[in-house]
Amino acid sequence: MSVSDDEFWDSNNCNHPPLTDEMIAIAEERLGVRLPEEYLSLLRIHNGGYTKGFGYPMTQPTTWAENHVPLPELFGIVIDPNLNSFQNILSSVEMTSEWGSPPKQVLLAGDGHWWITLDYRDNENPSVAWIDTECDEDVRVADSFSAFIAGLRPDEEFDLDEA
Repeated sequence: MSVSDDEFWDSNNCNHPPLTDEMIAIAEERLGVRLPEEYLSLLRIHNGGYTKGFGYPMTQPTTWAENHVPLPELFGIVIDPNLNSFQNILSSVEMTSEWGSPPKQVLLAGDGHWWITLDYRDNENPSVAWIDTECDEDVRVADSFSAFIAGLRPDEEFDLDEA
């Protein structure tokens, strides 16, 4: 990543508890996937929340911008049913169904109108996708989560007037 781990996270307004091995096991079982280690490493530092503001450069324009997709947040893992968090990957199945997104997606960021996802449609090693549910846009962003993280750039490097 062009940004160090300690410069990645901004805040955890949802007050997610620290990530545990039990939480990972439950999430992987419920979602039926193996989560990328690079993703879990970030969650071990901060179990989801807002990033310091990043984008991933794109050569293909999307409905977001001509030259990037955003990563303002990264969803965490919350297994406590009393802690209702909108930044929880365990909501992926219900949210993809509700918003009409393709199957086999683990939602990493977004608000329903758009998502950044771990895309497991092709195999057990997910790519990263940009999905705009309102415009039926489904674009492969990176071949892996590690490639996605390595390619992130601070928001300041993009013309945010395009967004």
